[in-house]
Amino acid sequence: MASANISFDQIPASIRKPGKYFEFNTKLAVRTLPGNLQRVLILGQKLASGSQAERAPADLFSDEQAAQLFGQGSQLHLMARAAIKANPYLQLTAIAVNDPAGTAATGTTTLAGTASGSGVVTLWVGASRVDVAINSGDTAAAVATALAAAVNAQPSIPVASAAAAGVVTHTCYHKGAIGNDIRLQASCNAPGLTATAAGMGGGTLEPDYAAALAAVAGAGHHILVGPLASQAQLAALRSHLEFVSGPMEQRGAIGVFGWPASLATGTTLAGQINSGRITGAWHRGSLRLPCEIAAAYAAVLASEEDPARPLNTLELAGLDVTAIDQRPTRTEQENALYNGLTPLEIGPGDRVQIVRAISTYTRDLQGVNDVSLLDITTIRTLDYVRKACRERIALRFPREKLSERTPPKVRSELLDVLFKLEELEIVEAVEDNKDALIVERDLQDVNRLDAKIPVDVVNGLHVLAGRIDLLL
Repeated sequence: MASANISFDQIPASIRKPGKYFEFNTKLAVRTLPGNLQRVLILGQKLASGSQAERAPADLFSDEQAAQLFGQGSQLHLMARAAIKANPYLQLTAIAVNDPAGTAATGTTTLAGTASGSGVVTLWVGASRVDVAINSGDTAAAVATALAAAVNAQPSIPVASAAAAGVVTHTCYHKGAIGNDIRLQASCNAPGLTATAAGMGGGTLEPDYAAALAAVAGAGHHILVGPLASQAQLAALRSHLEFVSGPMEQRGAIGVFGWPASLATGTTLAGQINSGRITGAWHRGSLRLPCEIAAAYAAVLASEEDPARPLNTLELAGLDVTAIDQRPTRTEQENALYNGLTPLEIGPGDRVQIVRAISTYTRDLQGVNDVSLLDITTIRTLDYVRKACRERIALRFPREKLSERTPPKVRSELLDVLFKLEELEIVEAVEDNKDALIVERDLQDVNRLDAKIPVDVVNGLHVLAGRIDLLL
């Protein structure tokens, strides 16, 4: 208190006993930017066989652990498996809800005829394949019974199967709309015998994730995976993200969903959400559930800790290679990118890759086209800049007095953060914009400083246009 430039936290100014007194000051120790480890949260339904309680978060490290905690073949088990496959080093947390009070989706596989030769009946349940050998003379009823047993022998397949009179009925493990997205495909190459699959349907109601989201509101996850790609579920996720990412809570996060259906329905859904914090991966024709696509996409997003670096061409390992007639054309990809949907494509070596990761935000509150939050990297960069500025000020000024000397000191620290961010190519043009960095005392609250921080985020290099001139 007695020095114009030095303040002490532990040595009082009233000392009279002679001595040499020294305290340690760690407020200036950290001169670098904070780390940016990305934590992923998946939400989904559990089975009664799972040992984890509802709405109790659990950190996951393996496929087997997820099966034990949430039940083999449960929605959360499938999501965890997809996420870990896409990024084995993922920081992954899961929180479960019980099934809604609705009905479970069902589908059928119908066998007809009698085999006049040997062959195989093949059933696809989502991305899981089941094969049953057929011998000459096998009846439809016998093959149906064997097929149901083969499906039930793989507990990670999310349906229970039962055979009767040549018809195998598949019932989703979970009640609710989740089962409607399970795809069934059947084929048989044994002469005299046919196999026909009727798609899953009839699942009703969706779980209410409001309580689950509220339970983890303070946990600080960076990427949240939506379990269902529906307007109601994504609207609830949007509300949660706006709350935790707002200026009062300041725990910036984004949400992710998956979409295996048509371009038209996907862009319609994206337009209904219209959020700079939600991104959806479009993988048309995929046999994977929307929640599995979302989990893999989120895991890959988390693998990139540089918030400004584009995600183009990153592989989503574990996702299925779609049929050629389902792969979007360049025109369809452009349409998706103009309407808030992130297209995936099949790259060299049959790798599923991100074309360009964008948010669902396309229009402002007036309905005017707005590209300010087009790339999902933009909001992630802003979140990181806020984190870096906030942590620097918290470290330097934990118990600062507010005098005329304070605003210049705060401004100096913020400017230093911006220059360090520029060194990492997260922001740019700091020198050009530094005059716009203002730190001043509030006109109403005598204990408050206000700051205006110009941030020119570094954009991704997505397009290179060149003209080749022919010279003869």
